[in-house]
Amino acid sequence: MSQKFNAYTNIKNNSYSILVTGATGFIGSRLISYLSKRGYYVKGMSRKKIPDTTNVKYVQADVFDVNQLEDALKGIEIAYYLLHSMEGNKEQWKEFASREKIQAQNFLQAATEARVKRIIYLGGLVNDSLELSPHMRSRKEVGEILASGNIPVTELRASLIIGAQGGSYAMLRYLVERLPVMVCPSWVKSLAQPIAVDDVIEYLRGCMEHTETTGKIYEIGGKEKMTYEQLMRVYAAYLNKKLFVIQIPFLTTRLSSYWVDLITPVKASLARPLIDSLVHDTIVTDDSITKIIPLHLKSVNDAIDIATKEIRENPPVTPPREERSGFKINQKLLLISLTAMAVVGTTYYWLDDRAEIFEPIWILGGIIWYIAIIAAIIFVKNKTRLGFLIAGVISWITLAFWLFDNFYVVFETSLIIKQPNEWVTARNFIWAALSGLAVIASHNTFHKVIDYQYRGKPI
Repeated sequence: MSQKFNAYTNIKNNSYSILVTGATGFIGSRLISYLSKRGYYVKGMSRKKIPDTTNVKYVQADVFDVNQLEDALKGIEIAYYLLHSMEGNKEQWKEFASREKIQAQNFLQAATEARVKRIIYLGGLVNDSLELSPHMRSRKEVGEILASGNIPVTELRASLIIGAQGGSYAMLRYLVERLPVMVCPSWVKSLAQPIAVDDVIEYLRGCMEHTETTGKIYEIGGKEKMTYEQLMRVYAAYLNKKLFVIQIPFLTTRLSSYWVDLITPVKASLARPLIDSLVHDTIVTDDSITKIIPLHLKSVNDAIDIATKEIRENPPVTPPREERSGFKINQKLLLISLTAMAVVGTTYYWLDDRAEIFEPIWILGGIIWYIAIIAAIIFVKNKTRLGFLIAGVISWITLAFWLFDNFYVVFETSLIIKQPNEWVTARNFIWAALSGLAVIASHNTFHKVIDYQYRGKPI
């Protein structure tokens, strides 16, 4: 006991002997805040230049530059490795595994040169008997690389982490908030053991203070086991919402990631590796860490409550962007245009005197068109990119149809059915103007909505 106390006291009294990588990330920023408030002197490493704060000294270093890493690691006794490489453009995302491998190798080399005494690494909970997803395989390989040197490594393998600004929580929050009906693949039946981010931080701190964790691998999770479908239902109940889940077995992880990209602010390139990781169960099979670091683990509902309140009170800051027209204005303009298009569309059945309009094929086309309009209005009101995509597509199709119906005005011949009367011709031009307005508004909102959604509050 005295050995543990002395080691802990030496670390705490040794100024800036703790390094936390990923200082601006989801876990890193919280860990730095937690440790500094408890009297630790911490170095935070980031690619960005960040001003120092109380008990925190920030160092700027690129993990792909070994020399910069060595400078950052000088005088460090304990280094927290919290780096990922799931960022950047589409091409960079495809190479995230090789990038993470290089990062880990560079860090180990620099840490060895700087004579770092311990590395604490946060990875993902994996089942070694199964074929792992690229994301989880990379997390496991990073741990193996770090442990391959002479520096003892403590590795924590975590199940799904629930916390404000976490990628998994963002997917959960936006999907449940925006969709009363959830179309899900088979992975929603996979088991997880969700853990609150604050409990993860406690475990990270505990591993540093309990030297008996040195050189070992531990699994961490919350106190409840549940499927992802159950997790979504818990969040829906928290919001007092009803949730209907339709499971489609053939919906692949790739298609799921595109769906997430259109509904939430989580890009498909990030959603894909995250969803790949959900295919298999991620539950704790060895809870030995609970005997060393006993915690009163938070329930899933408590974790959701804390994360939701935090994201509402402190939404993430996004860089200001110059806009020629506001998002709200374009959204309202689009909703008005879509509604007007639907109203004007009814004139086909009381103003148009062409018998062909009432043939089954035209009736079916009208039904599909109205379903698309209604879907677009619902999703646009919920500020999802899917809504703006549907609105854009249906507006372009409608614009083309109405212009083709008036083709005879210029070329004295009809392209669709026989020539409309004068009232219908005037209506077609009005309709074309409305659909053109909808095209412009949908284009203006489609690319902006992710930035606004990510702020975590109503626009």
